[in-house]
Amino acid sequence: MSETLENEDELGKILVQVQDDLRQLKHSLDRLTISERGETLDLQALDAAICRTESGIRKRAEQYLKTVNKKLLVLPSIEDLKRKAVHIPKWKPPVESITDLRCQRGGFGGVSPGEKVTHHRVIRGPTVGLLYAVPGRNHSKRYLARPEEDIGAGLTDRKSRCHGQLTWGEELGPTRERIGREGTPTLTTKAPAPPPSPTSKSSGHSSMTQSGNCPAPERPQNLPVLVPVAISKFPFTITEGRIDPTAVDFCRFKQHYCFCWGTLVDALDDLEKLLREFAVPLARVNGERLADYGQGGGIGWNRAAPPMGLLSALDNREEVLDLVLHPGQRYKGEGGIEAAAIRIQSCWRRYLAWTAYLRLRRRKWAAETIAIIWLMHAQMGRVRKALQARRFRQLENYRSRAQHLAANWKHIQSSKRTIIHIPSLGYSQIQRFSLKGFDILQNIQISRLCDVRDENVEVIYVSPLHLGNDINHYYTSLLKLHGATEVGDAGPAQSSNCLKRFTILTPEALEYFPTHNMCLSTLLKYSPRTLQRIKNLIQGKQAYIVGGVAHVDDLAVADELGVPVLGPEPAIAQLYGTKSGGRRIFTGAEVDVPPGQGDIYFLNQLHETLARLMTQNMDVQRWLFKMDPELGGRGTAYCDVCHLSCYSWALQEYHRLGPDLWSTEWAQEPVMLKYLDEVPEWLAYHAQPAKTSCYPNWACFLKTFLRQGGVVEAYPPSDSVTCLTVDLLLEPGGEVTMLSCGDQLHGSSKLESIGSTVPQTSVCPDALRSICTRVGQACLQRLIIGYVSLDLATFLDHSTLEQKVWTIDMDLRYSEQLAMTQMLLIVTGGTLDCHACHLEVPVPVKEKTCEHQTAAKPPVAYRYAVIGNRLLHTNLSMVYHNVFFKMCKAQGIGFDIKKREGTVFALHDSSERYSLGMVTVSEDLQGALVTFAQNLSVIHQEISSPKMQGESNFKDLIKDIEDVLRTTAQNKVQAGRITNLRLELN
Repeated sequence: MSETLENEDELGKILVQVQDDLRQLKHSLDRLTISERGETLDLQALDAAICRTESGIRKRAEQYLKTVNKKLLVLPSIEDLKRKAVHIPKWKPPVESITDLRCQRGGFGGVSPGEKVTHHRVIRGPTVGLLYAVPGRNHSKRYLARPEEDIGAGLTDRKSRCHGQLTWGEELGPTRERIGREGTPTLTTKAPAPPPSPTSKSSGHSSMTQSGNCPAPERPQNLPVLVPVAISKFPFTITEGRIDPTAVDFCRFKQHYCFCWGTLVDALDDLEKLLREFAVPLARVNGERLADYGQGGGIGWNRAAPPMGLLSALDNREEVLDLVLHPGQRYKGEGGIEAAAIRIQSCWRRYLAWTAYLRLRRRKWAAETIAIIWLMHAQMGRVRKALQARRFRQLENYRSRAQHLAANWKHIQSSKRTIIHIPSLGYSQIQRFSLKGFDILQNIQISRLCDVRDENVEVIYVSPLHLGNDINHYYTSLLKLHGATEVGDAGPAQSSNCLKRFTILTPEALEYFPTHNMCLSTLLKYSPRTLQRIKNLIQGKQAYIVGGVAHVDDLAVADELGVPVLGPEPAIAQLYGTKSGGRRIFTGAEVDVPPGQGDIYFLNQLHETLARLMTQNMDVQRWLFKMDPELGGRGTAYCDVCHLSCYSWALQEYHRLGPDLWSTEWAQEPVMLKYLDEVPEWLAYHAQPAKTSCYPNWACFLKTFLRQGGVVEAYPPSDSVTCLTVDLLLEPGGEVTMLSCGDQLHGSSKLESIGSTVPQTSVCPDALRSICTRVGQACLQRLIIGYVSLDLATFLDHSTLEQKVWTIDMDLRYSEQLAMTQMLLIVTGGTLDCHACHLEVPVPVKEKTCEHQTAAKPPVAYRYAVIGNRLLHTNLSMVYHNVFFKMCKAQGIGFDIKKREGTVFALHDSSERYSLGMVTVSEDLQGALVTFAQNLSVIHQEISSPKMQGESNFKDLIKDIEDVLRTTAQNKVQAGRITNLRLELN
């Protein structure tokens, strides 16, 4: 038996030696280099040849193992084991399967095919013998099982190493998972299980001892078996990174794993190299774990072993790992000086490269940024030049068309023409966004449609919002009154002719920019379909544009349509359309203006100017501060001089010196210095904005005032002040025409007009015409043409008892009063004689007795009207227009066509409906005022309840009308007294 084993051992050595030679050949392929050009070496072909050779050897080994397994070996008795020294062979024939206990020992391996593992570390299934296979490429191989007598010690040792094993298990997890996926070894031999016998336990124990310590089945099949902890049977020591090949423990390890030695040599070499490089003095290697790692695929063809995987095969891996991870330990071992030099050089080179990269990246970023900025600057420059060229071309076209319009104005006015009304408010963006209901504010002048009362005029009205059918139907019915007021009944032909001469268009850009608060000219500029439709409507006709507040896009629209604009250039309008610009025009026209000064932009300038003006005009009780670009009373504040502590002393000085001496500078200097000291505090505590909804306090107002510039001027020094508005047409031919005039009606603020009485009755017509003519000529000299609105103030001077008229403001645009006046004239069929300040309406002739009476001029009657430009009431939005008119009809509010008296409304929009206009006509001024106030009261009562009054300017306007009626009554009484005195004197 011993001879047979020796012969078999020699054959096994030969097989191992052949496989070792094949492994060396594979490793030599990695070191091959080709120096000559054009030569190629097919490594895959060589690898395939080696694999074929290895496969052949495996087949021969399998045949050999089958032959050996069939032999019957006689084992000595158990009693003889204690007396005789048994030689354990280097290899033994494997059985069919074996329970893999490595995963339970250290958590590194997978589960063998016949094994089931639960969370309680229990294995179910039969306990079988060892599994042997000839080492092959990429095959998992399991060799060892722990003897049964070491189970207790293994469990004790496992508790002490649990933490370290789990750590290394995480490092080797990917490798073990890959082995599990590859499956079981392909070359295995199966041995028949021995039949059960009473001596199976003892024989199984002997077989386990002689064939690799395989545990024999001591329990019934498929019963739980506790997994013991492995204790290495083949440990060896590595000292100073060197393995002693003559050591007994190493020789025993090498002899036991002779068949798989080829896969373990690389692991041993790598482990030695790692220990030498880190100068590890002593390492105790666990032979079983090293064999598992070497055969598990951790190393192999063209692949280096990971250091952590190698260290997992050590029993003292924690001490070795602490030493390896110690900083600088690598440079104490073999090649440490060279490694340190390489490390220093690599770090330095990396630092240089990284610094150079950062510098390059910074320069590249800077170059890209400069290039992008330059490209954007160049592009912006080109766009800016293109826009400038386009606007200059538009301005040149505007000027050429304006010259043509001036040369042919008389002919155009007497022939058929088309007026394109664009009620655009070209305010700045800040103003447009600060105005509530900006689109409705632009549509207040929808009464421009009434220009069709001239039979030669066709109107194209561009609406800033979508109008509903109710508004279209209302203005269609309103324009039918033009025929009824002339012949007493609406003729079908004349009414249809009037309806054909107006068109309402809405720009499609309104849908694209619903919340941008663009002015109407800008919306029309970006509405090509609307522009094309206007072109079709004016093709072959005389046409011109009547805008609102001038804007640069007015020129773009006019250039696109190819028609002139009846208005000034935007730059000129911006220069003279401010409060300071208006004072310059008034000064050039040599008309009376309030004491004051414009173009104030600095706080010191404001204080000095105010102190000087207050000293020069001691009779002025209130001073006004007006922002240049603001409209109405939004940008106005006031302050009363009675709050000055030194004002009483200044009045005493004024009366002591007298008016003649007071005009000298030396007399005014002490008072002016005193004023200058107190003005800052006086303004801070007593100045008030006229509309606190726009500017809540003086600080906010002052900040905007100094940024935009403004005017300081005096309020008329009288308790009774009447303001009036006059609308002028500065014709391109050079003539000045008065179109409308009316006394203003105010709401909560006396500085904001929301209505007027037409015609005006507060100023002598001749004096008014003289003022308007001089201002109009001054505007024409400054190339201002089109519609202009003048604001004047008249009062009685107590020192001279004469009436004074101050020109206080000017708007270079079509006004709301003029639009409502056009509605007044079309519903009454009358004319407004501004030179005589009379509203004349024809009286229908009831009976025609003879021909000469028919040919004579029809008699006329005088009427007075009260106009409300913008009446606001939030409760109106809850009432539809048809319901509103039925309510007014039920309350007797309407217009009598035959008498030319009554009430007419102007609707502004269909959606919000909180704003409207109203005109009342009566035979006398008192009757018109009373009717207007009664209408406001009735409407307020109908749409309001005690708990829901709403926000409105109705009450303030009613209060102002009552003051006007009271003043009118007093004037009548005084006029009667003066008449009686004259009669007595005569």
